[in-house]
Amino acid sequence: MATAGEWLEGARLRTLPAAIAPVLVGTGAAAQVDGADAGRALLAAGVALALQVAVNFANDYSDGVRGTDAQRVGPLRLTASGAARPGQVKAAAFASFAVAAVLGLALVALSGQWWLLAVGAAAIAAAWYYTGGRHPYGYLGLGEVGVFLFFGLVAVLGTTYTQAGVVTWPAVLGATGVGLLACALLTVNNIRDVPGDALSGKRTLAVRFGERRARRTYAWLLGLAFVAGAACAVEATGALLVLLAAPGAVVLSITVLAGARGVLLKPVLAGTGLLELGYGVLLGLGLAI
Repeated sequence: MATAGEWLEGARLRTLPAAIAPVLVGTGAAAQVDGADAGRALLAAGVALALQVAVNFANDYSDGVRGTDAQRVGPLRLTASGAARPGQVKAAAFASFAVAAVLGLALVALSGQWWLLAVGAAAIAAAWYYTGGRHPYGYLGLGEVGVFLFFGLVAVLGTTYTQAGVVTWPAVLGATGVGLLACALLTVNNIRDVPGDALSGKRTLAVRFGERRARRTYAWLLGLAFVAGAACAVEATGALLVLLAAPGAVVLSITVLAGARGVLLKPVLAGTGLLELGYGVLLGLGLAI
């Protein structure tokens, strides 16, 4: 039986700051057009956090039962380590999905945009089938596509739309930047896991590209995210605040390009998550003012 501490570690709480970034940017974009709503922003944040925890438990379960996590270096895997039974981890994932669904339903009801229920259902399906099901798309090198769509575009634009009722160009650019940073977070995670993934048949983009190209891709993703954020200044000059976080992106890129691997990538993972959070805070604030 897993302890409370092990369940918390299995939930990968360090990934949660990155889940808040889309809500911050989306709310900032809504504030730019005088449409921000604190209650709906909090509901959107709850949906984002619940989905992130659900994804973490779902990946733990699916990768664990497939044996993919046997050679991993990183946080505790409940299923692979035997700390919790697979069924328990699966139940935790579905409980988290249920929380996200309930909060999402409340958000949709307040906004009156009932068609967004289909978007929410697609987000939950994408979260599960990333590593779940018979043909998980994460094993085909398409994980970054799903992350960009749902943890970037859908999360930011959904937050803006449910508050302001419109989608603006700064929101689109901000969503693009957040999506690119979310992809960078997944990319560096997959770079760390290349040896184990290659042996287990998990053909992530990092495995398909090879480590050298994957590392360059990581650096490009960070750079392009800041280009997208700075481009918001065309309509909201305050968006240039986001450039205050750029030095952190440079340091992280240099570390990855220099060849850090294994446990040496753990601080890069944490740093990338914090970078995305900082990006969300600064760009959201810049758009709002």
